[in-house]
Amino acid sequence: MRAQLSGESPQELYSVDQVAERLGLHVRTVRAYVRDGRLKATRIGKQYRIGREDLEAFTGHPVGPTERETVRRQRHVEVTSIVQIDAISPEAADRMVKTLAAAAEGRADGLRVESLYFDELGRLKLILVGDLAAVSQAFALVELLGKG
Repeated sequence: MRAQLSGESPQELYSVDQVAERLGLHVRTVRAYVRDGRLKATRIGKQYRIGREDLEAFTGHPVGPTERETVRRQRHVEVTSIVQIDAISPEAADRMVKTLAAAAEGRADGLRVESLYFDELGRLKLILVGDLAAVSQAFALVELLGKG
């Protein structure tokens, strides 16, 4: 949460619960610090809010994001696609699956490839999971291998 008074830059505000989590303290302990005046806070309605600068003054060091905030802020896009290929021989399906698995192995983007082959239908289903670029590259490889 950010608050801004006219003419000032926005200040990040924390709830008593957030401060307690950051400092590894019980919520009641933080409230006691606020009531005793050891930790400066602003009362908004029935709740206290502690400014970043006040928290830094209290702890004596800069306040960075918590691990949970850092993880939450990292955007990740993942794609799951099912590709169905009809009229493919078991040998060609095996070759395609092995090539895709080899291409996916050891990739930093975590491309995963699963496959199902339906012998009676001559049908291969590929399940491709990964980030947009990885799945896009896998599509290109499937297209290339499908022409051969």
